[in-house]
Amino acid sequence: MVSLLERLRGRTSARLPEAKQSRTATLFNLGFTAQGRRAPRNGAELVRQGFEANPIVYRCVRMIAESVASVPWLIYDRGVEQVEHPLHGLLQRPASQQSGVEFFEALVTDLLLFGNAYVEAVVIDGTHREWHVLRPDRMSVVPGANGWPLAYDYAVGGDGVRFLVAEGAILHLKLFAPLDDHYGLSPLSAAETALDTHNAASLWNRALLENAARPSGALVYAGPEGASLSDEQFERLKSELDESFSGTRNAGRPLLLEGGLDWKALSLKPKELDFIEAKAAAAREMALAFGVPPMVLGLPGDNTYSNYQEANRAFWRQSILPFVHRLQASFAAWLEPVYGPLVLKPNLDSIDALSSERAAEWARIGAADFLTRDEKREAVGYGPMRFLRKGSDNPSDNEPDGDADDGPNPFQNNQR
Repeated sequence: MVSLLERLRGRTSARLPEAKQSRTATLFNLGFTAQGRRAPRNGAELVRQGFEANPIVYRCVRMIAESVASVPWLIYDRGVEQVEHPLHGLLQRPASQQSGVEFFEALVTDLLLFGNAYVEAVVIDGTHREWHVLRPDRMSVVPGANGWPLAYDYAVGGDGVRFLVAEGAILHLKLFAPLDDHYGLSPLSAAETALDTHNAASLWNRALLENAARPSGALVYAGPEGASLSDEQFERLKSELDESFSGTRNAGRPLLLEGGLDWKALSLKPKELDFIEAKAAAAREMALAFGVPPMVLGLPGDNTYSNYQEANRAFWRQSILPFVHRLQASFAAWLEPVYGPLVLKPNLDSIDALSSERAAEWARIGAADFLTRDEKREAVGYGPMRFLRKGSDNPSDNEPDGDADDGPNPFQNNQR
């Protein structure tokens, strides 16, 4: 029996079993039900208005998805690159009818448009055999009693499948959302106001073209005092305007008015509304939300970068590479129970947009006389040459000797 004095002194705290759980987990017990919780926003409708109906959003998403999918992945185990790892096969062909480029394009597109992306792994004998991208608008998170996801429900029509988190078959990628515990926030949601402005401006411009390319106005009858058009005259005038003076085919056609009728323009001119500038500003805001420099998209009015090459390098450094690192960290954590601890890195040498930076780095390291050749190779991401000078027993002596005859070719062992 523990005395009250010992309880007050806290001497029993050492005997309490350690629980690796957040102290806030008990707060989620209130109102807990094992039902899937839908995303708070109608993502499908937002995708229709944005990706399918807006060229700026479409181009931003396609540029990011295609760029991320074009970066090759390097696999390291305990600091050594694995050139024959079984994961390479999955990265090249995740499914029988889908290439790796198509897989990552679909994955990144879902993540940008919905803020969430889901990958299903087909596991046979404890090994991943295929990966499939699942549509985010069909997936719902089932929260557990501790607030963490318990399962994922995937529903199509009236049928559904439940994936338990403990099985590890689902990888849930999401962008950070400060006000949601289970779903991510997409850049498209953040740019929704700019998207509506840009779409409305495009529709307004189209309406101008369909109505003789001029603002709407009114026909004022200035006949004798107290007189007005009869119903027959009104209907005939309306019919003539619809058939002969509306639409793109009738643009510029002169309007012949009978006595007593006068045309009064009601709307402001596009220049007075600053129509073009408002649309361009909305386009730049959407590009900003996705992290794409407006200069890369060819949008006017952006002088942030001195030239296109500088803007393209900033696009890769600030948007693409962080996105790739995020994907690789998530995949490495998801695959650790199957393949053990792995480190996934992008192959920066294959990125043409960074070739000038890579050349400058190699020149700077090559000019460093205080570094050995192996140290220089390690600094740029290559392995040691494993070359011994003729007659030397010191493995650290890796400087080449012009008199070496039968030694291995140093350029045949440039393992990354």
